[in-house]
Amino acid sequence: MVNLKNYNAFLQRFVIFLTFALLVSCGGQQMYVTKIEGKDIGITDKNKEVIAIEEFIKPYRATIDKDLNTVLAYSPQTLDKSGQWQTPMGNLLADITLQRSNLIFNAREKKTIAICLLNHGGIRSIIPKGNVTTRTAFEIQPFENTTQVIGLKGEQILEITQYIIKEKKPHPLSGMTFTIDKDNVAQNILVQGKPLENDKIYYVVTSDYLVNGGDNMLFFKKGVEKYDLDYKLRNIIIDYFKEVDTIPLITDKRISVD
Repeated sequence: MVNLKNYNAFLQRFVIFLTFALLVSCGGQQMYVTKIEGKDIGITDKNKEVIAIEEFIKPYRATIDKDLNTVLAYSPQTLDKSGQWQTPMGNLLADITLQRSNLIFNAREKKTIAICLLNHGGIRSIIPKGNVTTRTAFEIQPFENTTQVIGLKGEQILEITQYIIKEKKPHPLSGMTFTIDKDNVAQNILVQGKPLENDKIYYVVTSDYLVNGGDNMLFFKKGVEKYDLDYKLRNIIIDYFKEVDTIPLITDKRISVD
């Protein structure tokens, strides 16, 4: 006769073992992606998905367009960045960057910025004749670049002149003037109207892109002091537009040739 007690005990152990084995095998199972499905939704398609997306973003687009189309000032003429050594557009941007950055730098550090140097390639649009809007500022400066102030010795200021002469581009410049002689050497270098002093520290405002070596302006890496103003170049333009009624035409020469 079969011993039911022993049989039941064996059956219980077998069931426990089988359950444990199944749990272990399931726990170690790896899942793999075997198929991905999708479809293209054309932005001009008038299907349900596109209509739903359009309806969702419509109020946001309307708000942004309203802000960007706000008229801030007026320009009697078109300003662009074409020119040999300096341009009205570059002069304007360098001047307003120097002026507005100095307001912050003076208040924070009790020091004065002497020079502004920006890059010609950073200007991405014109200031058209007529109404000047917030959108104009975004088109001129679409990047998120901020202003930084670097303390440079006179030796590095001399390097700036050498760089400009070599590049032959009208990089926006303010606070400094010089003359290029027949040997392509900078002469009569003046900073804020005074002769350059080799051992003096001059504070130069520029963009974080250039401070980090952009456009191969490696002289900024030799700076002895560095300050981040946390003031976007675009916001400088917007704040300036808000402050003036009419955009001036600035044609004074910062760089001349013998």
